[in-house]
Amino acid sequence: MKISMLGTRGIPANYSGFETAVEAISTRLAARGHQVSVYCRPHMVDFEGEDYRGVRLVHLPTVKNKFLDTIVHTFISTVHMGIFNRPDVAVYFIAGNSPCALLSRLLGIPSLINVDGLDSHRQKWNRLARKYIRLAEWFSPVAANRVISDSRVIKKYYRERYGKDSDFIPYGADVLQEQGTETLEQFGLEAGQYVLFVGRPVPENCAHVLIKAFEKIETDMKLVIVGDAPYAEEYIDELRATKDERVIFTGYLFGEGYRQLSYHCGVFVVPTEVGGTHPVILEAMAAGACLLVNNHPPNLECIGDAGASYDGSRGEEGLREELEKLLDDPDLRRRLKKKAVERVRSEYNWDRVASMYEELCGRYARKGFRKSGKPLGEGGT
Repeated sequence: MKISMLGTRGIPANYSGFETAVEAISTRLAARGHQVSVYCRPHMVDFEGEDYRGVRLVHLPTVKNKFLDTIVHTFISTVHMGIFNRPDVAVYFIAGNSPCALLSRLLGIPSLINVDGLDSHRQKWNRLARKYIRLAEWFSPVAANRVISDSRVIKKYYRERYGKDSDFIPYGADVLQEQGTETLEQFGLEAGQYVLFVGRPVPENCAHVLIKAFEKIETDMKLVIVGDAPYAEEYIDELRATKDERVIFTGYLFGEGYRQLSYHCGVFVVPTEVGGTHPVILEAMAAGACLLVNNHPPNLECIGDAGASYDGSRGEEGLREELEKLLDDPDLRRRLKKKAVERVRSEYNWDRVASMYEELCGRYARKGFRKSGKPLGEGGT
């Protein structure tokens, strides 16, 4: 098949989970002989080449604006795709791009859209943007040939709120092997002696809740905050204003450095309170980390019994109590680490995820492609 992927910042991934997913899926599909194109935003992707691990990269301009960046780039990409690329199927990401998924169909190209949880619940949006995204969520099943939900919780939400079904296809992760410690040494850390947060430092991901909770815990461990975000300078400045010298900010960190910190952390905390499946949770599990998550339902769906959770409605106190329990119980941490790896191997595998996308694309492709012997698995169930 000839497949185009639109709506993200592009690859190689250097920002967030959607880009990581697109990189993992697109490169696997390309390795299977499909012609895959990924549309990229030049100001978000450092890689300037036109080919990445067999995937064609299309770099197109956009408006560098918090509210217009994504939709403008996706619109331009869709027009380019319709005129110059003409794939058999287009795969969109983020519900806010649903109008472009409809444009794709009007151009004669079947479209699928991964709606990314409940984007309208994110605090970063103002009232007008939130209204637009809610409308886009409703419109997604109308605009695209098929909706993809990365969580069974989100699948249920679309069925109950909009009366529309979707295909459940999870994110994936690769189990890590033994990692080095160069990045730990760079930041003055010791294996097992730090608590880790990884993600965009924006209010909905609740790094401020973690910092406040950690400030109240008597421990020699350190707290490492990994991540950065455009358009969130004021919030990041507030985080950095902490007087606790145990808190370390690394900024953006990807690749080997990110893997090393995940593999060697004492506890990996994911306090986020919105969205569907968070890839950072799966990546932490794949690293064999002891996880503590906000009890937001999609988070609980991800960890199963392979991690701990706290009552997000109790804020920093709820987080502090559960974090202290884990820090005081090394045996519990070891058991959860082992369970985490086992769960990733059994439930979240990138090769299996790529096969599900391959089958779903084949179901709607213009050429009617279908790869025999490759069932969709849980998609649509």
